[in-house]
Amino acid sequence: MTFRQTDAQRRLAQAATSGATRIMAFGGSRSGKTFEIVREIATIAFVVGGRCAIFRKTFNSVKTSVFGDTLPKVLELCFPGQRTEFNKSDYYVRFPETGGEIWALGLDDKERVDKILGKEFAVVYFNECSEISWHAVEVALTRLSQNVPGLRRNLAFFDCNPPTKSHWTYKLFVRGLDPVTNAPLANPDDYVALRLNPTDNAENLPDGYIDRTLATLSGKKRDRFLLGEWTDDAENALWKATTMIDPFRLALDEARRGGDFERVVVGVDPAVTSAEASDETGIVVAARRGVGDKAKFYVLEDATIQTSPERWARAVASAVERWGADRVVAEVNNGGDLVVSNLRRAAPNLPVKSVRATRGKILRAEPVAALYEQGRVHHVGLFEALEEQMTSYVGDVSEKSPDRLDALVWALTELSATRGGVSHGEYQLF
Repeated sequence: MTFRQTDAQRRLAQAATSGATRIMAFGGSRSGKTFEIVREIATIAFVVGGRCAIFRKTFNSVKTSVFGDTLPKVLELCFPGQRTEFNKSDYYVRFPETGGEIWALGLDDKERVDKILGKEFAVVYFNECSEISWHAVEVALTRLSQNVPGLRRNLAFFDCNPPTKSHWTYKLFVRGLDPVTNAPLANPDDYVALRLNPTDNAENLPDGYIDRTLATLSGKKRDRFLLGEWTDDAENALWKATTMIDPFRLALDEARRGGDFERVVVGVDPAVTSAEASDETGIVVAARRGVGDKAKFYVLEDATIQTSPERWARAVASAVERWGADRVVAEVNNGGDLVVSNLRRAAPNLPVKSVRATRGKILRAEPVAALYEQGRVHHVGLFEALEEQMTSYVGDVSEKSPDRLDALVWALTELSATRGGVSHGEYQLF
């Protein structure tokens, strides 16, 4: 096999030499985005050296898809005969001629994040960045500081199949806005976004993949994975990012200017199994200041996690300690008393209140969405995965359970409940 750049890949390669320092390749599935960016990174490592990083949300995914698949293919097809040294314990490849390195790193584990913070990089690449939080991206970008002779500027590459227009990727690369403040970017010329679609890479794809697989997907999936389109918020979703979330977003120092929060609650939608395909445990921290129809609500953290019951219980206890929460509100529909006992094993004095859902998710969420419509709920920071669920969930029976959204609804329902709290198992709002 030999490698031949497609026209779209050639445009991406030109962007890497254009003067921009933040380069996004977005578009449909199997369009050659990842291959070309890895080729650009390997070229830099071969020619001038330096330490490069390829990030994904989880270490397992970057290890399997990039380090174990794309990177070896790039080296075999584009750099045949070049000496490389693969370190399969720390997961990096080294190029002896220049000392260049390419590391595969996940952002899902504190130990790995600490490893990132202990190194400097000349080039970083956020693969499938729509799955990565803006907070994690910002932390990783602080390490884009290695000075390498021969490299004119440090580079950050990004790629994704486009999510919704409320995602930080769209705000940053298409609208030219800071994802948290919505202010115009200070240096917009640093940012370049290019669309690469499967049709651009048709010569490298199996027969039928475009017209019999991607073209037959349902509407929004076809738009995303075939046409590379950013999608609007779901028409029937209760939340709209542009009118109900973005205008009321605050930084933490802004949220604290009004004084101490009167109540802080951790909402929990627990998963009762810990298999790889298990649901996440939704863990959302929210606070209230004020009473009655003057009350304001603040979403402080999305600490959702996919792990064992023992570990998610510890994560809940940590969130309580971190924010000084006065109550944990945990749904017990699945797991019953085991949910509460699991939390108490993690922290015996944890102030747990169990709640049971007796209505559908949309009905339970409607009063909370009404608070957003009134401009009374402030997201303190950016919570991409949570906001994606809020603006996309419509209650269809085929949809995956929105664990983060459920946890948010439980927390804000508790904070906005009347003094009596619950009537016949259902909350009453102010």
